Amino acid sequence: MTRVPFAARVAAGVAVTVVEEARKLPSTAVTFPMTVISEVLAGSMRFQQQVTALAIKGDQAIASLPLVGTPDEVQPSWAVFDDDTDGEVDIPDHEPPAATGRFALYSTPPVDTADTVADTATAPATARPDIVELVDYDTLALAQLRARLRTLSLDDLETLLTYEGSTRSRAPFLTMLENRITTAKAK
Repeated sequence: MTRVPFAARVAAGVAVTVVEEARKLPSTAVTFPMTVISEVLAGSMRFQQQVTALAIKGDQAIASLPLVGTPDEVQPSWAVFDDDTDGEVDIPDHEPPAATGRFALYSTPPVDTADTVADTATAPATARPDIVELVDYDTLALAQLRARLRTLSLDDLETLLTYEGSTRSRAPFLTMLENRITTAKAK
């Protein structure tokens, strides 16, 4: 029996494969774009992994060379790690600046409860109105106050505005109260 040449067998195999794939085409045409995209993404990820592996090998090779003039990694003065201390860390005492501009109503510096009590104690002698106690105003964050504003009457809002102005006089709180009073008067 004579054997068909190799090139002819490969050509016949390609032709049969083309016919088989052509028969599957209607069912696979829908998923074809996603298949192509996923293959491209997978290839891209493999390429990135190979590049990263080469970079790691390069780092290891460079680190093993005794290069002259290579600066050591310098630890910034503000970076303190557990291994660097005996358990005591001296953290500088500073507060972030108060928000200004368009975000002033939505962010305030953290309030320390000891400072809140001290602020209230050192504030001018102002009688605490009933509404201040009722809503526990002195402990409210800006977002909590905003949530309660719609339930308060116009008189209560004006009382809170006067109270805030005479005690802590925080700009975001004053602005929010003034805006709510304007809205309530417009209704």
